[in-house]
Amino acid sequence: MSVAAVMYTDEEAASDRNETAYEKMAAVRDEASDRDVDASEAAGVTGSQPGSGSAGYEVVSSADAQEYIQREWIDEVVYAGDKSRPGESDAGNERAELLISECAVMGITVHRILDMRSDSFTAKTVERLGGTYVLTESIRSVSGYQLAEKKLMDIIGGLIGLVFTALLTLFLAPAIFISDPGPVFYSQERVGKNGRVFRIYKFRSMYKDAEKHRAELEEDNETDGMMFKMENDPRVLGSGPDGKRHGLGYFIRRHSLDEFPQFLNVLKGDMSLVGTRPPTVDEWNRYELRHRARLAIKPGLTGLWQTEGRSDIRDFDEVIALDMKYINEWTIAGDMKLILRTIAEIFSGRGAR
Repeated sequence: MSVAAVMYTDEEAASDRNETAYEKMAAVRDEASDRDVDASEAAGVTGSQPGSGSAGYEVVSSADAQEYIQREWIDEVVYAGDKSRPGESDAGNERAELLISECAVMGITVHRILDMRSDSFTAKTVERLGGTYVLTESIRSVSGYQLAEKKLMDIIGGLIGLVFTALLTLFLAPAIFISDPGPVFYSQERVGKNGRVFRIYKFRSMYKDAEKHRAELEEDNETDGMMFKMENDPRVLGSGPDGKRHGLGYFIRRHSLDEFPQFLNVLKGDMSLVGTRPPTVDEWNRYELRHRARLAIKPGLTGLWQTEGRSDIRDFDEVIALDMKYINEWTIAGDMKLILRTIAEIFSGRGAR
């Protein structure tokens, strides 16, 4: 099979664009060579005389392009022009479209190289949207099938989790009320996927007025300020004047029992079984742009940062790095491994606060 890589541009613009186009064509040639395909190269430059072009490419004028394709018995054409560039002449576009139409008439397959200079995103896919083809760029490309798998796992896991939550409520509800009369459950606004605010649910492990006293404890915050963590938090149920970690609240937090009501958030679609940590609204408002990428997906009941040390992690940048690693390397199998690791962490209580 013979493949022609064709660059089509105006002569005036050719001087500053040919280098990039030739690079594209060289990549096509190398790929074809790897596949044992006979690759021809032609640079179609309007107004130029046929002959030898840059880097050994044969230059053919617009009038000769079709003749060249027929003469060389070309099977496929790779179009490496910059048609989508602002300012590209209409005449150049028309000539390119004419050649592509002629290839279609001759039954020759045409591949268009899209302009993908941006290195901002790691995943690029071509999709059909609104009757046209678009280049979709994102930090991670996930298929509809993969999303359906994760959704199914969330539904099944959420239902199973709610059964355990109901059983835990039978024991924890009276214990919490006896320890500190008041609500058994605690709710708080958190930020979910792409900044959507939702209400998260937990078993209460602190005294009723805990939030009112947080400002007083900021100077004892053991993280870099983007999160709040404290070794001996006096707001936790059962905290004594000696500062030792004992009592009902610490037992609940040590084994992550306070998180179980979040299975309801999973079934509601606010969260996933596995994901990134959902920040508070106050934390979200202090995020830099680079921090927001961690909520490009739904937050989860567990994730890499929970299993890599849970509350032992003090550096927020480390949390960000773990969350982005999860997003970039996500697989269903990986989620299942994290769930199993989380179960082990719950029983061991390692890293909890």
